[in-house]
Amino acid sequence: MKAAKKLPRAPKDLLADLVLANRILYGMQAVDAFGHISVRHPADPNKYLMSRHLPPGMVTPKDIVLFDMDSTPLTHADKPQYSERFIHSEIYKLRPEVMSVVHCHAHALIPFGAAKGARLRPMTHMCGFLGCGVPIFEIREAGGNTDMLIRTAALGKALAEKLGDKNVVLMRGHGATMIGVSIPEVVFRAIYSMQNAQIQMQSIFLSEDGEVEYLNEEESEKSSRGRNVPRAWSLWKSEFSKRR
Repeated sequence: MKAAKKLPRAPKDLLADLVLANRILYGMQAVDAFGHISVRHPADPNKYLMSRHLPPGMVTPKDIVLFDMDSTPLTHADKPQYSERFIHSEIYKLRPEVMSVVHCHAHALIPFGAAKGARLRPMTHMCGFLGCGVPIFEIREAGGNTDMLIRTAALGKALAEKLGDKNVVLMRGHGATMIGVSIPEVVFRAIYSMQNAQIQMQSIFLSEDGEVEYLNEEESEKSSRGRNVPRAWSLWKSEFSKRR
């Protein structure tokens, strides 16, 4: 009989950051009782880590599950899992450079996935990562009339393909998903995507003719090189590490 293959152990600091990221996203109101963040396993790119089925604000290190790229839980198999875990695995399959994924239902983002003709575009230097474009995923095109959730690998693949090479994808009537090369980057993008949506709506309302001055392509590129992420992460880490 073959010995069972040993599962890769996740570094303690990575687990701590993943738990903290759940707390930050909840505290900054990017997620509420719903939403999730994952990270690709640093020792095995064909596996990823994410909490079992829990509200993000309640996640602890003992709740972190190891998944394969079919989103099958390799640990905590006796516990309920997020039904939309296929969002994460299918993006990791399609985008090998992606190390972390957030799915959220931030209220400010939902109108931009539902309003005809609306486009989420970068308003400030903190949001240049939106300048490459923000596609909208229409689940009816992939699965007909559903409960709007990404419950299968096929729907997850369709979402990943709509995301393409972009940083954020809106999900009509549902929320949004964003990617990053690290936990700090994807948390930054989730929070600032939400804030950009709020600023954009306020700007359109204040404008006499509805016209707004957005960052252009060069401004977006120059302001999206990740320089802002470490400072923001250090502040959130300091603040939310103290909370229990």
